[in-house]
Amino acid sequence: MQLTPEQIREFYDRGYVKIPGAISKAMVDTARQAVNHSIGTLGPNGEDMSKHRAAQFCRDLNGAPVIMDLFNASPVISLAESLMGEGNLQKPIRGAQVAPRFPTVIGNVPPEPRGHLDGMGTGTNGMPKGVYRRGFTAFAVIYLADVPEPYSGNFTVWPGSHRFFENYFKREGLETLANGTPRIDLPEGPDMVTGNAGDLIIAHHQMIHTGGPNASPNIRYAAIARLRHIDCDKNGNDCFLDIWREFPCVREAIAA
Repeated sequence: MQLTPEQIREFYDRGYVKIPGAISKAMVDTARQAVNHSIGTLGPNGEDMSKHRAAQFCRDLNGAPVIMDLFNASPVISLAESLMGEGNLQKPIRGAQVAPRFPTVIGNVPPEPRGHLDGMGTGTNGMPKGVYRRGFTAFAVIYLADVPEPYSGNFTVWPGSHRFFENYFKREGLETLANGTPRIDLPEGPDMVTGNAGDLIIAHHQMIHTGGPNASPNIRYAAIARLRHIDCDKNGNDCFLDIWREFPCVREAIAA
């Protein structure tokens, strides 16, 4: 399975693209069963929440075959390579996060989503404050259950923020990242991405994003992998300033 020229253009313009039904129902159902078993049997995994707030549920499944098959035994690799170029994706994909988002308290007004860039140290995400590091090329997010409406724990992105920040960092310098994600007005407001079980979202590493608030009655189920170009380590933080360096197929499509 390959992205169409229209989908590649959408990725270029908006920084992400959704591919409906990319993952089979059988694979999605098996993964969701494993997630529910983990939640019901293990619950929170004993994290010290003052030091590490992320991924407190289902850490036992991070890297498990039932989750990794969603990425390695599906069209994810060929779809990603239609952006990054055949042979340019590090594979097999070796890590993925299961990210259930639970409903808020009944009657609470959900807060407006607040996004961030990955790789910014906060002191509570496993990286010290002041440290910044680009460690991947693109997100791959797979919905494991339907997310039909906003405010349902949606994977949430700020369209166009990838190109906005390329220009911002060229102007202001990467050193601004030592203070965390810059809090400035973005070209567009957030898009709480809706979708169905089996939908895949591929998003640029430089997208402002978050897991949105969940005011629905349902758990938001998703699996998230961070895809890496074979030269990701060599290119390092330079790709904050040259955001298409690891996407030759995007450059070719836009130049055509």
